[in-house]
Amino acid sequence: MTDAAPDGFELFTRPSPLMDPWRPLYARTEADRIILGVHLSEPHTNSRATAHGGLIAALADQAMGMSCGVKLKVEQVKVVNLWTTSLAIDYLGAAKVGQWLTFDTTFVRAGKTICYAECDVSADGETVARGRASFRVALAS
Repeated sequence: MTDAAPDGFELFTRPSPLMDPWRPLYARTEADRIILGVHLSEPHTNSRATAHGGLIAALADQAMGMSCGVKLKVEQVKVVNLWTTSLAIDYLGAAKVGQWLTFDTTFVRAGKTICYAECDVSADGETVARGRASFRVALAS
């Protein structure tokens, strides 16, 4: 396994006590979304040495929420915070140690109080999970 991330990815440094044990994490910022990535290693796995469902859910939630923030910023909405109100993950395959796992938000619809997103989770380019979430939008006064 290499420590180098694919082109365009940089260290994800946003503070998060939940994510600290999983670092290094990586992010690539696009015009309409944030893509998260991680080299899958032992601390990310379950007893079967595949990506833990909780890791997948947490990072998909993070990628979708941040992508909603990007979309709202593009639309010049002054957001103070986003809270996850609903999260669903469909697990479609397994990711193994050594694989590059990406969390790419594929759809965002931003409303005035709720933002919706969908995410594709892939291991070395093969989809292993899909997520859907909604977020409560807290606006600046």
